[in-house]
Amino acid sequence: MATGRLSDDERRVLAEMERALRRDRRLDRRLRTLRWRPGLSRLASYTPRPLTVALLLAVSVALMVAGITTSAPAVIWAFAAIWPPTLYAAFRLLCHWTEP
Repeated sequence: MATGRLSDDERRVLAEMERALRRDRRLDRRLRTLRWRPGLSRLASYTPRPLTVALLLAVSVALMVAGITTSAPAVIWAFAAIWPPTLYAAFRLLCHWTEP
């Protein structure tokens, strides 16, 4: 495979192919949906609402109490799944409140 510049003919053919692909709406839609991935910058800029954090804390505490009293694996795993997002949301909310 050549690593040099493209010739005029190759650039023209490539431009025609790009134009044809841009006109394909179905392909454009599929490519747009494949691109969507929440980035770390979007996650880092997340500022939760106080009501959301309160609800997450209430669910976490209820699952923790239910897990302690029943020792049911499903409840313990549910608590394990919801506890990290709860901590992250509470931490982000506290950081937002303490910003100057």
